[in-house]
Amino acid sequence: MECDVATAGNGEQALSAIRKDPPDLVLLDLQMPRMGGIEVLRALRKEGIDVPAIVITAHGSIETAVEAMKEGAYDFITKPIDANHFDIVVRKALEREGLKRELELFSEDADKRYRLIIGTSQKMKEAVETAKKAAISKATVLLLGESGTGKEVFARAIHNWSERKDQPFVAINCVGLSKELLESELFGHEKGAFTGADQQKKGKMELANGGTVFLDEIGDVSQELQTKLLRFLQEREFDRVGGVRPIRVDVRIIAATNRDLDGAVKEGHFRQDLYHRLNVVPITLAPLRERAEDIPILAHHFMDRYAKEAKKNFSEIVADALKQLCAYEWPGNVRELGNVIERAIVLGRGPRLTLQDLPSRVVASVARPSIDGRSYRDAMEYYRRELILVALERCHGNRAAAARALGLHEKYLLRLLKSLRIGS
Repeated sequence: MECDVATAGNGEQALSAIRKDPPDLVLLDLQMPRMGGIEVLRALRKEGIDVPAIVITAHGSIETAVEAMKEGAYDFITKPIDANHFDIVVRKALEREGLKRELELFSEDADKRYRLIIGTSQKMKEAVETAKKAAISKATVLLLGESGTGKEVFARAIHNWSERKDQPFVAINCVGLSKELLESELFGHEKGAFTGADQQKKGKMELANGGTVFLDEIGDVSQELQTKLLRFLQEREFDRVGGVRPIRVDVRIIAATNRDLDGAVKEGHFRQDLYHRLNVVPITLAPLRERAEDIPILAHHFMDRYAKEAKKNFSEIVADALKQLCAYEWPGNVRELGNVIERAIVLGRGPRLTLQDLPSRVVASVARPSIDGRSYRDAMEYYRRELILVALERCHGNRAAAARALGLHEKYLLRLLKSLRIGS
């Protein structure tokens, strides 16, 4: 194992060197001039300098070892030093430090991945303002909006703005599991509660104690489980499946759905009392087509993110490509936009993201023009004409390619060109 090594003649020199350039590992003798090893450890701890330290001494004792560990030492070695033992201890210390840094990088990357991109639209600003006010309370939040509008990202932002940010955030997709599995996932089960339950399992509510539980697609929960969720929201306690002892936890509930819960209540598919318990602070996330001014900042965010992941050089979205992104309706909302940009990064060359990098459905889209007093027939003819002209322009006049981009048979496109007097 090759290492760069720096030495110091006494404790004060060692502390000064560590302050200037913290090393990956410190080897400290307890008996040093001016400042001993224990004093150096205390100073490092007081100043918040987090470096692993191995203490070495000829005066080994249980008391000295315990004192060194209390002051933050990673391990304790006595003289005379056994070379093999020393090598093992140093390697383990460096490996642990490496794993610690990897975990920190992973956490940082996860935070960036779920960072809330606010945008400039008024609807988003209002939603964020409401979310920040709700975050400092204990109130239950209900996130409403179409699929792909970023409800989980919003839920994580609320958690990170709250006093619970250092506690667990647990997301549960209520539509992805059967009733039995979802109940066990939420509340856990006792050993022998059902076939295959060969040991006790803690549920997500229990594991998230002190933190936040995000219940995604809450509108798809069965009636039976709705009753148990209602009891939990009222009492803040639950029984594991097969259990008889109530378990109390302190968790913040954020629920989300793309369904019309008002309609579901009226139709008898969703409990009214549960709806009122969840609907303390409702926040509606607008679809992307209603906040098109946010598309550029979102598109650039996704470009930077996916270019970094793919290790590609993308630094710009050209004007006509950005115009088409803003013109598209985005039925899949922010999720679809992210997928389109990721595809462009994976298949494109860079450093500019161009029209050729976008899928045909986006390239063929046009902004919705005003009808300007036109009749229905005239307006439809105008829209069809504009759509076909854009497709032909993007496909450089190639009618077969334009037909594919529009999802039409080429013969049908030729008839439309003739009836609309395009190219005649």
